[in-house]
Amino acid sequence: MSFKKLLTIASIFFLIVFLVFIGKKPDNFTGKKVIVLGFDGLDPKTVQSMVKQGKLPNFSKLIEEGSFSNLETTTPPQSPVAWASFITGNNPGKHNVFDFLTRDPESYMPKLTISEIRSPRKFDVGPYSIPMGSPDVIAYRQGVPFWNYLEEKEIPATVLLVPVTYPPDEGKSKILSGMGVPDLLGTNGTFSFYTTKREEEKKVTGGKIFFVDKYYDLIEAELFGPSNDFEKNGEPVSTPFTAEILQEGGAKFKIQNREFTLSDGQWSKWIPIEFSMPPFANIKGIVRFNLVSSSPDFSLYISPINLDPKSPGLPISNPPEYSERLAEKFGNFYTQGMPEDTWALNEKRLDDTAFLDLTHFIQKSRVEIFKEELRNLKRGLLVSVFVSPDRIQHMFTRYIDSENPLHPETENEPHKNAIDEAYLYCDKVLGETMKYVDEQTTLMVISDHGFSYFRRSVHLNTWLIQNGYMALKDPNLQNGGEFFENVDWSKTVAFALGLNGIYLNLKNREKNGIVDSENEAEKIKKEISEKLVQLRDSKSDQPVVLRVYDSKKIYSGHFTENAPDLVVGYNHGYRTSWQTAMGGAPKRVFEDNLKKWSGDHLIDPKLVPGVLVSNKPINEKSPGIMDLAPTVLAEFGMDLEQNFDGNKIF
Repeated sequence: MSFKKLLTIASIFFLIVFLVFIGKKPDNFTGKKVIVLGFDGLDPKTVQSMVKQGKLPNFSKLIEEGSFSNLETTTPPQSPVAWASFITGNNPGKHNVFDFLTRDPESYMPKLTISEIRSPRKFDVGPYSIPMGSPDVIAYRQGVPFWNYLEEKEIPATVLLVPVTYPPDEGKSKILSGMGVPDLLGTNGTFSFYTTKREEEKKVTGGKIFFVDKYYDLIEAELFGPSNDFEKNGEPVSTPFTAEILQEGGAKFKIQNREFTLSDGQWSKWIPIEFSMPPFANIKGIVRFNLVSSSPDFSLYISPINLDPKSPGLPISNPPEYSERLAEKFGNFYTQGMPEDTWALNEKRLDDTAFLDLTHFIQKSRVEIFKEELRNLKRGLLVSVFVSPDRIQHMFTRYIDSENPLHPETENEPHKNAIDEAYLYCDKVLGETMKYVDEQTTLMVISDHGFSYFRRSVHLNTWLIQNGYMALKDPNLQNGGEFFENVDWSKTVAFALGLNGIYLNLKNREKNGIVDSENEAEKIKKEISEKLVQLRDSKSDQPVVLRVYDSKKIYSGHFTENAPDLVVGYNHGYRTSWQTAMGGAPKRVFEDNLKKWSGDHLIDPKLVPGVLVSNKPINEKSPGIMDLAPTVLAEFGMDLEQNFDGNKIF
């Protein structure tokens, strides 16, 4: 054989070896993909009804080829509680999220349960206060996110806008944080509203009202940002802006070095804002304007100031530059964890049309980001949660609930199909997702809870007062104030705070606790529970509470001691009042719900299960949201059920 032939054969042999070598996958590479598509608040009854009507073709196809089930939610069925259980695969006693709000036992004051921003230590130099480092973001949610286990096996994970992922966990997973990310003021979202129309001074939930004057056709005002932590007095920084009312309608705005014109009802694009914090720093944010009205009264809504995703100042993604890359590709987007401004709609600062326009704007950018990651998914995990179905059902159930006090106002309105349209949007997102599903892909569509009506508010602290469990310093001053301002703790054995919880005023736990024995505590809990399930609505004679849960019996784990002592499971149509949630006690126990927030799920968990649809058969009769973490890991060949309260369902 000639040398040339030997060389040719050798070349072919080494080429084959090379191709085999580069084509060989490492042991932990299976090409396996798992996609978890979350829709906050998607209700199984509504899905089934619309599938039957032929309105949800992609859900129909997935159900026909795979499986459909109710998904048991958490107790209580609140979004942060349920999503924390999804993330960790465990009950609230192990992840420490029991409600949107908890109380500080030292002060009885409410505080958020997702995270806290703590300012660094400072030292004073003349009129200035110099921080020793950056603010710390403390996560209250505990437990190990299930995607962290994938990192140990070098399986990639991308987690988009899942609630209760703020601050984002460090590690190899790519994360864009969802519910919990604050605005630039450090709140869940504080809008600004400017108007020439004088009205009675009153507290406005979720925003601040500024009364302005019009000089001929010009309005001058200031947009207020965060407090200047570099100064001792910590006054808010601000930037001026002007609005020139145009003869043809609308207004021309100038803020910093930008000019733009809006018609009545029109939303602006993102407006970058930079606040100067002398003497050391500037801080960046982004806002959107909505010109509610230019004439005869000028009214302007400005969104909460969102963290600039290109320079957020606080950690909102992992790796930190991930949010910047997304903004460079898709433009600015809402970084605020709860961007749909439901309180602006409740307070009548936005109308239904403006709110839906806002929601669609948020949906568009989030779908763009999701589709980008979907296209890039070659193997591993992709989780993405869309929350707009929840927000739209909260605000537009009054259109479909004939018993809602505000329903008569909706009869001639154009938005009677808003909820159906939210579900159609979910179906379209599912259709896009299914294009990327192959034989190695497991697809799960989930929701954290379903939905019900909210017709009547229950002032639970008022009920506790009337039944002798809470005492007032001056009974003649009982009102709807907040923060237990008139409570006599020396005579109070129980109080309600948050959206489903009742706490005992325990000695050695609460600052002024008086319940000093376990036997006494058990007796009080039993009495309250038995009386609440007998409670009937004074207006309709309907039962108000289906069950009251003892936290010691439904939770397990180190953090159970932080839970409310009792969790109230309401009947359809009822819910803890907004006043109760913040420690208030109006004079009457019941009140018609006259806010546009007309749908809810903060009731008995048995009444509002979530949704589970998959392209694989479900082997469990009653799957729950805690089952999803071990199920995803099992799909990647990892058997870690001992780490979870949930069980794999495939």
